[in-house]
Amino acid sequence: MTPAVTVIGSGTLVPSGERSSPAHLVEYGPTRVLLDAGPGTVHGLARHGVAWWKITHIVFTHYHTDHFGDLPHLLFAMKWASPAPRSRPLRILGPPGLIERAEALRRAHGEFMVRPGFDLGYKEVARSGTWRATNASLTLRFHPVPHTDSSIAVRLEVANWSVGYTGDTGPDRTLGSFLRGVDVLISECAHPDPAPPGRHLSPVSVAAMARRARPEKLVLTHMYPPLDAGSAASLVREAGYRGNVVCASDGERFVLV
Repeated sequence: MTPAVTVIGSGTLVPSGERSSPAHLVEYGPTRVLLDAGPGTVHGLARHGVAWWKITHIVFTHYHTDHFGDLPHLLFAMKWASPAPRSRPLRILGPPGLIERAEALRRAHGEFMVRPGFDLGYKEVARSGTWRATNASLTLRFHPVPHTDSSIAVRLEVANWSVGYTGDTGPDRTLGSFLRGVDVLISECAHPDPAPPGRHLSPVSVAAMARRARPEKLVLTHMYPPLDAGSAASLVREAGYRGNVVCASDGERFVLV
């Protein structure tokens, strides 16, 4: 199976009938990695024809509700609504704070958050760390980014392909080097220029980061209005990025070739 990335949610916390909150699925063979799971993710997976019950890994970049909020919904669905009993384990990874939040969600929602009836494991990862699947088919690398005290960017490597995901981040000169050469780079582009300082990217800062990263394809996501209308890609080009850049839409699929 050729690896592919499906955009499940390309939006923000702003309610929208067209864009759910951030969620992106990377698939290669039986490996299915969900990058973030904001509100609307579970119904979005179903709406776009994705076998949500077959997800093998969930990776969180940080714990703002628009990136984290659908975890209880997904685990509840996997426990009660899967077409068949789950046999594969599910691994949930995130930066420091994951275990504390899992326990809080257990108290709020119930035991299914930690014991849903199948093998479920939570794993906190170092913000500058690396995690490898036991069968060595999947490698995840992490890089600290300026957004919250625990925010990370993710570099996912499977077979001979790689996917980069900025999560939410302010400008960071080291991020482009961390993501250098990925096949698909999923980058937030939250605000038009001049952007508010520090916590998000804008077309100018995305262009600067992408010139260092040099991805095969740059996919812009997490755009607040007025960028939500689709102007972000042209603004990134105007800011000096000459590579292949597109604005994500929910349900859009990118094949890694």
